[in-house]
Amino acid sequence: MRRTRYKYPLLILGFAFLVLSGCAQKGAESPKDAVIKLFGAMERNDKAAIAHLLDIPALMSIRDEDYALSNDNPRVFHNPMDILDDLTGLGLTKTRWFSMQRVIGQTEMVRDTAFVEVSFINKNTNIQYYNKFGLHLANDLWKIYSFKTVSSNK
Repeated sequence: MRRTRYKYPLLILGFAFLVLSGCAQKGAESPKDAVIKLFGAMERNDKAAIAHLLDIPALMSIRDEDYALSNDNPRVFHNPMDILDDLTGLGLTKTRWFSMQRVIGQTEMVRDTAFVEVSFINKNTNIQYYNKFGLHLANDLWKIYSFKTVSSNK
């Protein structure tokens, strides 16, 4: 009879342990998940979600490249709203990125920094723009700090 008395409390304790260990392991999402969420937020024109996924000060400090693809003269963003407007609505970057096929590739991680391969392929000309989005971990969240275009095959 003693054996049946302890059977259910141990079963309940084991179930509680499994539930709690599953919650404790959640942690930060993957860098690739952050990139996928960015494209989803751009599609919905959700500026708040986009701002949550970006390191806007780092993006504003980039002066020598333009992430809108195939733009020879880099644009300068003067405030965070300029970047958010560019990534939503009829913004140049959103318009160009969403006119192309987007392929999210491998993730390369080095401690608290990650690089996610993102290719944009022009459906009409077959020109491919190969990018590595740079992300870093900040307060358990992956934030995008760079949309660097690595190369394009023309």
